[in-house]
Amino acid sequence: MVMGMAMAMSMSMNMRLVPGSEKGLVASCKTLRHVKQVHAQILRSHSKSLLLELVLCCCTLPSSSSSSSALDYALSLFSHIPNPHTRFSNQLLRQFSRGPTPQNTLFLYRLLRTNGSPLDSFSFPPLLNAVSKLSALNLGLEIHGLASKLGFHSDPFIQTALIAMYAACGRIHDARFMFDKMSHRDVVTWNIMIHGYTQSGHYDLVLNLYEEMKTSATEPDAIILCTVLSACGHAGNLSYGKAIHEFIKDNELRVNSHLQTALVNMYANCGAMDLARAVYDQLPSKHLVVSTSMLSGYAKLGMVQDARFIFDQMVEKDLVCWSAMISGYAESDQPHEALQLFNEMQRQGIVPDQITMLSVISACAHVGALVQAKWIHTYADKNGFGRALSINNALIDMYAKCGNLARAREVFENMPKKNVISWSSMINAFAVHGDADSAIDLFHRMKEQNIEPNGVTFIGVLYACSHAGLVEEGQKFFSSMINEHGISPQREHYGCMVDLYCRANLLRKAMELIEMMPFPPNVIIWGSLMSACQNRGEVELGEFAAKQLLELEPDHDGALVILSNIYAKERRWDDVGLVRKLMRHKGISKEKACSRIEVNNEVHVFMMADRYHKRSDEIYKKLDAVVSQLKLVGYTPSTSGILVDLEEEEKKEMPCP
Repeated sequence: MVMGMAMAMSMSMNMRLVPGSEKGLVASCKTLRHVKQVHAQILRSHSKSLLLELVLCCCTLPSSSSSSSALDYALSLFSHIPNPHTRFSNQLLRQFSRGPTPQNTLFLYRLLRTNGSPLDSFSFPPLLNAVSKLSALNLGLEIHGLASKLGFHSDPFIQTALIAMYAACGRIHDARFMFDKMSHRDVVTWNIMIHGYTQSGHYDLVLNLYEEMKTSATEPDAIILCTVLSACGHAGNLSYGKAIHEFIKDNELRVNSHLQTALVNMYANCGAMDLARAVYDQLPSKHLVVSTSMLSGYAKLGMVQDARFIFDQMVEKDLVCWSAMISGYAESDQPHEALQLFNEMQRQGIVPDQITMLSVISACAHVGALVQAKWIHTYADKNGFGRALSINNALIDMYAKCGNLARAREVFENMPKKNVISWSSMINAFAVHGDADSAIDLFHRMKEQNIEPNGVTFIGVLYACSHAGLVEEGQKFFSSMINEHGISPQREHYGCMVDLYCRANLLRKAMELIEMMPFPPNVIIWGSLMSACQNRGEVELGEFAAKQLLELEPDHDGALVILSNIYAKERRWDDVGLVRKLMRHKGISKEKACSRIEVNNEVHVFMMADRYHKRSDEIYKKLDAVVSQLKLVGYTPSTSGILVDLEEEEKKEMPCP
């Protein structure tokens, strides 16, 4: 109220600023509006000496008022001050560099240089701080050169600011060069260099530099320890992280909330959730950040029940913890729970981000329900995610897994921008659904548009060739992958080629490829060969493949079942009996197949010989009627290829062996 009265008086048409009262009036300014009113009076009274005071007032307004507009106004005022003192310029540089618009710092720098105003050693740290915030490397190089030209190259504060600037601009080697040149380093300098290595992903160098610091006279503070723990977590270096924890306890260092959170993060990122929980349980208060770290750690390891316990205990929840919990469910093959939680998140009024949407789309893909897939697609479009590249790539995969290739292709064709993931996703979608021609055509179209395929792209193309029996085409693609595109085939690519040869009954060729692989074949490759041996009656090769597979996975149910079938096909009943006896001894039985069908917006799940569905009697009655009709037109069930661990009557109950 006093300020309002003072302003009213000073703005009176016949009033002028009273000598001696000017500074008090400037100091009373609480908002940018007040500053502008005083500025108007200063212009009327020609008392320009007050402009300096008014500029500083703009920079020190309360946080609610000291917005970028106030700082912009301060810069405008400053430009009208002739020959300002360097001390005053430096004060303004510091204010700007700490504010929300660091570009004003650099604008002021240009203004000072244009006016020929001098700079001293105190001018450069705030300038370099602004450069760091803006990652303006070229300007940083210019300022570095000017500091050296003026003889300030040995100033420790400027050297430290230069280290921070180069690290922030991605020139970590230049930062280290400046660091090594310093004759004296304090804890701030060490911290900046260690932080720079962490931000650039050089976690091994973080630990090396920390070891070097331990040999100096500098004692690490909580900030450095937090940074080193972060590096340990990202690198998965549990032993070093535990050593830091022991150092903290042995030296009885004060453990603040930041250090506690860093310890929990480190243990969680290293997968040591028992140790993370031990630290977490000791916390007097579980704030949002540390609880989210625990939740994310559990979720990444698939420990969703533990993650949900933490989630439910949290008083405050932000988008990060909601997304982490939804992602945990989606990645742990619990898509229904992920979608339920997403619905609850919407009811709570939490707006999802792109990370959340990717998890929800993944959950829809796992459920395989087309209605839900269409709903989440519509939701993404309505909420501004429709043009995001990663979202569209995920939608292609989702529609493919829901069995709707037309919608997948529609998303693909309408994408404003496509990358190699987009093309590979669509090619794989065609391949999985048996449309080899479309997969191969799309691959050629991709090359015509100068999109370089990657290893994932070739997995899709080779898979398409395998399931379509295109042996020559598959061989050409495999060769071009190496010779034209310089991609080294991985185990998955060899697996596709082995499967291609096996489906074409070229078993010897498949075995030759297995023998020339640069790495040991896995269970999937041996399984492909075994299945082909069963179809072709290749007992000796089948036995060899079974032996190799069982060495890798002794309790593999499919290997023993297929081996039993191979023997049965050759009527080697004694060997069949031995294999079945071994299966009973190990408690192995063939895992029942599962299928899903969507009817009236509801997904129904069935197991082989399933009687749990509420309408199973009606379903089997209808199935019997269909089989009866098939038999009337000459259909006879063939049981020779069905697994021998089924009884004969069970085999006959299967209408389509």
